[in-house]
Amino acid sequence: MNQSDPLDGPQQTELLTKSTLFKRYFQLDEYVVRHSLFAGGLSEPITREIFERGHAAAVVPYDPEVDAIVFIEQFRMGAFAADLYPWQYEFVAGIIDEGESPPDVVRREAEEEAACRIEELESIGKFLVSPGGSSETLSLFCGRVRSATIGGIHGLSHEGEDIRAFVLPYQEAHELLRQGRITNLFTFAALQWLVLNREELRAKWQ
Repeated sequence: MNQSDPLDGPQQTELLTKSTLFKRYFQLDEYVVRHSLFAGGLSEPITREIFERGHAAAVVPYDPEVDAIVFIEQFRMGAFAADLYPWQYEFVAGIIDEGESPPDVVRREAEEEAACRIEELESIGKFLVSPGGSSETLSLFCGRVRSATIGGIHGLSHEGEDIRAFVLPYQEAHELLRQGRITNLFTFAALQWLVLNREELRAKWQ
């Protein structure tokens, strides 16, 4: 199949075989491909295992009237396994189920994880989470909310969720970013986007 990038021109990828090695809640597929080389021609067959997690959507819940951001905190097994502090500060996120759109997901997850209603959405972009080993993409948004009544413990008990929602003034959230205390990469990137776009967003939403 041919793929093109506006900077580099068309590139070619040839799928030789694809097989599923493991499938439960997550899936592991094996791909054998050949691809274009920068010097010309095609590579030898390359075998890679790809983690198929599905695709996700996330939202930065932002209250422009009081200049505050809604965070959630929950235990993350991956952080525990990586020997990082396992209670992660994050933004609302969820897996996109069949038939759902990314905006549907962030609106649903905001209600489930933070009892938070999204009033408007601003698209940030669609990103690969770990392109070296996973097909997962993340559709990222900033959502306008009213933060005055947000807080408490939320989540779906049948999914084992124990999620604390809390609100931070923008300056406190920015300080967490500066101090390197946000160790979840999508949260770090989304908060950095808000830092860069906050004034324009406040003008648009007020």
